[in-house]
Amino acid sequence: MSEVMPAQSGSVAAWTERYGHALMDTFGPPQRVLVRGEGPYVWDADGKRYLDLLGGIAVNALGHAHPTLTAAIAAQLGTLGHVSNFFASPTQVALAETLLRLADAPAGSRVFLANSGTEANEAALKLTRRHSAGARPRLIAMEHAFHGRTMGALSLTHKAAYREPFEPLPPGVEFVPYGDAAALEAAMGPDVAAVFVEPIQGEAGVQIPPPGYLAAVRELTARHGALLVLDEVQSGMGRTGRWFAYQHEHIGGGIIPDVVTVAKGLGGGFPVGALIAYGEHAAGLLGRGQHGTTFGGNPVASAAALATIGVIERDGLLAHVSQLGAWWRASLAGLHHPLVAAVRGEGLLIAVELASAVAPRVAELALEAGFVVNPCTPTTIRLAPPYVLTQGQAQTFVDFVAGLPVEVTA
Repeated sequence: MSEVMPAQSGSVAAWTERYGHALMDTFGPPQRVLVRGEGPYVWDADGKRYLDLLGGIAVNALGHAHPTLTAAIAAQLGTLGHVSNFFASPTQVALAETLLRLADAPAGSRVFLANSGTEANEAALKLTRRHSAGARPRLIAMEHAFHGRTMGALSLTHKAAYREPFEPLPPGVEFVPYGDAAALEAAMGPDVAAVFVEPIQGEAGVQIPPPGYLAAVRELTARHGALLVLDEVQSGMGRTGRWFAYQHEHIGGGIIPDVVTVAKGLGGGFPVGALIAYGEHAAGLLGRGQHGTTFGGNPVASAAALATIGVIERDGLLAHVSQLGAWWRASLAGLHHPLVAAVRGEGLLIAVELASAVAPRVAELALEAGFVVNPCTPTTIRLAPPYVLTQGQAQTFVDFVAGLPVEVTA
């Protein structure tokens, strides 16, 4: 009889060799082959331990193998695993209700459950087409934005290297500078269906807009009858110390958007995404037969999301994220290391901006020292660790940065 699970034995080199013969070269050779995780730590096939300060790119909110999350998934899978969307499940309904509560959504708001952030943004894009009914052909997105890699979401993503191999993309998208309300005002008009914006640009290097910017975007979209779509796929679900980044007074200023998309940390590592449509904009924009998903809102994914949210609330992790993030940023900036030009972020979404374009090399040195980080731009190291990270564990990365040589070459 064949094994139900693949054998875990073998070295990093052996698994990497097999990877190269079995998988497409979409991501290049893996940096390591990981076989186990616990809390904020992971282990590779050679037995080396790493402090995971990337969290699966802002996904593993509760770390690895969290007992509450794994128990909820196992219990739900052992009860009811998958049903089509011809049927509902209690976990699906409860998750939608919970998201509406966390979003402080007004009466009439509704949720569409998907499998990922990209899918949630695809749904949002289709929703804006329904809103415009063909009369508003233009969409506005931001320079340096990242909204996903499917064809619709890619049309909203700014980076040329991602877009150009797949052109022509769905038309009508224009890009304006992020954080520049005057540039957006100049681009607005009655033919704009929606403005897509990240409250914090994660892939661009954890860029936070100036105070008042999102409020200005809200005023402009309302004035012109366009939808305001906030992509909180990376910044949402507690990553910044609030459930959604726009809920921070200095970021969103109390605005009410029309649409918010979330994913990543929502399921704590289990694939799930969601679109939240606020108030009147939820009615009729994605009506019966106008969109679909096979796996979106399945009972297991919904149970995983509910468990993740439950642990964050039960253990007071929003406050912990805020406090630890503020301490960590101050500690890193306080090193006054010549290589560190700036430290910015909100909660546990942090960028260490370097004085030169050596972020890939710094990430390599970090991995060798036992830290998983991400060089999201040539000059930026991104940190998005699990919310269960402790100050003592974070201090070990501060010590690593303190010990970096003044001169690091690419």
